Amino acid sequence: MKIDWFTVVAEIINFLILVWLLRRLLYKPVLNAIDEREKKITAQLQDADAKKADAKKEQDEFRKKNEDFDAQKKSLNDKAIADSNAEREKLIDTARNDANTLRSKLEQASKDAQESQEREIAQKTQEQVLTITRKALTDIASLSLEEQSVNMFIRRLKESKDEEKKQFTEAFKSNANTILVQSAFELPEKQQHDINDAVSGILKTNTSLQFKTVPGLISGIELTTNGYKLSWSIKEYLDSLEKSIAEKMKDQPADAAEKV
Repeated sequence: MKIDWFTVVAEIINFLILVWLLRRLLYKPVLNAIDEREKKITAQLQDADAKKADAKKEQDEFRKKNEDFDAQKKSLNDKAIADSNAEREKLIDTARNDANTLRSKLEQASKDAQESQEREIAQKTQEQVLTITRKALTDIASLSLEEQSVNMFIRRLKESKDEEKKQFTEAFKSNANTILVQSAFELPEKQQHDINDAVSGILKTNTSLQFKTVPGLISGIELTTNGYKLSWSIKEYLDSLEKSIAEKMKDQPADAAEKV
């Protein structure tokens, strides 16, 4: 059999042309279409995944917001309850403090009234005793009550203990310019001179005393210098008498209760 090479070559050329045409016009567009389709599907899948991720994110955010809202609501509710309890306790404490303050004021007012009454009674008693004492001394002696008070003060000054004299001397040395003598009555020059001599004898030096009248001492004399004080007055005896009477009156209910 004889081969027709022209026909073979022509067929080969036709086949190549056909393959080229198929590749050019059919196969390549199909592949491109398939690629585009795959890309589109991939993009859609990626978009779906992104939307799914966004949806999950929004869901998580929504859940977190709900949790935050619940937590905030609980916190506000707890705070409101705590504030309410605190305000109630504050009002109760304020009412209790006001009641205690009022009770304290009433007790203090009652105590002040009682002390004022006791001071008034004591003052009147002291004045009456002083009047009686002055009258008695005037009737039985040639010296007045004031003169007797000065004599008693000078006597107490001279008979003071060594320790008291030492304290007086040290106080005078540390502040030599101020020795004050206060009395419930104005002292005559002779009595001032006698007191000055007694003080100079203790200090062993000439002194200049400052005299001042203070009626509240109730027929008494008081010497002070730089914190040191030496005094004598009927008020001291009256205070001691008043204290003794008050203690006895305080013991009376207890004694009466024991007898019952």
